[in-house]
Amino acid sequence: MIGILLLTHEDLGEHLIRCASHVVGMKPPQLMALGVFVQDDPDAVLVKARDMVQQLDSGDGVLVLSDMFGATPCNIACRLAQPGKVECLAGANLPMLVRVLTYRNEPLAAVIEKGLSGGQRGVVQINAESSHAN
Repeated sequence: MIGILLLTHEDLGEHLIRCASHVVGMKPPQLMALGVFVQDDPDAVLVKARDMVQQLDSGDGVLVLSDMFGATPCNIACRLAQPGKVECLAGANLPMLVRVLTYRNEPLAAVIEKGLSGGQRGVVQINAESSHAN
């Protein structure tokens, strides 16, 4: 099973885990979040993130989801990357997280593809024709 680490600004990762747990009906195993706050030293966060990756890896690899490309959490995630073992995606959102949780028993490369497609397809414009909220 692929381990998943959300490396995000502040508590966004924890909130995404809570929402995903609601959607899937339970808190999935091998899923952790690490928030980066304005006062944090990125090098100290990196040490903590490496420990978490080690805890999450059961031998199938770890996928690190970061919220925003180019920001501090993403830059820390890039320092964790080890091709084929620890892979990273930026732009984390709830559809992406649910998708990777759903397919995390697949090989890491397949989980990456599912995560990318889930994240991208989860961003849509809603209009009166597509909404059934009325």
